[in-house]
Formats: sequence, structure tokens, C-alpha cells
Amino acid sequence: MDTLQALQTRNSIPFLTEPAPTSEQMQEIYKGALRAPDHARLRPWKFIEVRGSSREKLANIFISASKKLNDNLDDEDIDKLRNAPLRAPMIIVLAANIKEHPKVPKIEQIISLGASAQNILLGLHDMGYAAVWRTGKLAFNPEITHELGLEDNFEIIGYLYVGTSTGKEKPIPELDVNEFVDVWDLSLIHILTLPTILLV
Repeated sequence: MDTLQALQTRNSIPFLTEPAPTSEQMQEIYKGALRAPDHARLRPWKFIEVRGSSREKLANIFISASKKLNDNLDDEDIDKLRNAPLRAPMIIVLAANIKEHPKVPKIEQIISLGASAQNILLGLHDMGYAAVWRTGKLAFNPEITHELGLEDNFEIIGYLYVGTSTGKEKPIPELDVNEFVDVWDLSLIHILTLPTILLV
């Protein structure tokens, strides 16, 4: 699969099963993730890879952190939290390592992590795996950041659920590029206005 094909055919696939990528494959994918744009080389990326029975530990973290923020969780809420990490054979926690810098604001560092996450998604797609990026209440949650043992300057921006597609894939919509792109071309403007100038 070439680069443009990967870019144009990647899709979010929430229905996942085994197998997940091997550790060796993930090493190659992470190398691509670390090529994301990174102003001032702050390296604001942290990936926590959760596999196998460790997903149950992540589920307990979800439950514990959510209880601290909401005392009214019922059994249904807790069951959803317990089952959340089990929806894929592997989870990658995306944590932004925010650093103080006079020229690189926090939002730019978060965008850099987002770019690296997209590189991971593209690498997975290229290798024939599937994934979906999930956020919701479990993202940007300081209690979960603390439960994961991360320092206060870290922010979790989401979770990549990774595995192999079960075959249930939503169609990729055809989008009109012109609805999202404006082209500013001064040479074209000069050509279009030249007859008017000559007539004046």
C-alpha cells in the first residue's frame, strides 16, 4: 500500500478482534509516530500500550477514576467501564507530555501528539490492522492521568483501540475537496483582472 492509498482509505473501525499487531510490528509503527511535526523538538508524546489481561487493570482504573468524579455511578455505568477496554485486543493510551516553552503553547503540543496518533493509525492500516480513536469522559480526565502514574503535566487526549476488523466496516463517504479548500493564487488573480485594467 502506498502512502496516498493509506491516507485515502483509512477508516475508523470499532468492531475489533484478535490478532493485535506484534510487538515487533508496533516498534516499526512507533518509529513512524515519532516523525510527527514537533516544534522545538519537545517530544510531547507518551504512548501506553495495554494488552491481554492488563486491559482489566485499565478497566479498574477507569472505574476508580470515574467514581472519584461521580458518586452516583450505577451498576450499568460500572459494567460499561469494566467492559470498555475489552472491546479491542490492544489499547494505546495517548498522553501529551506538556512542557513550558515560550514559543510552543500547550495546544501546539497536543496537536503534535494528535499528528503522531494519526501516523500510528496509518501504520496500522498499512499493515492490515484496524483501529478507532476513542475519547469521551475517559479522555482529558485528570483522575485517570493520576491513576496511570503520570505526572501533573500530562494530559490524556484519547485511546486507540487496535486489532483486526471483524468485517463490520462503515463505508467511507465521498467528500468534495472544494468544500474544504480555498486556493489563493495571486498570479491567477492578476490574469483575471488584467482585461479590466486595460479597459480603464
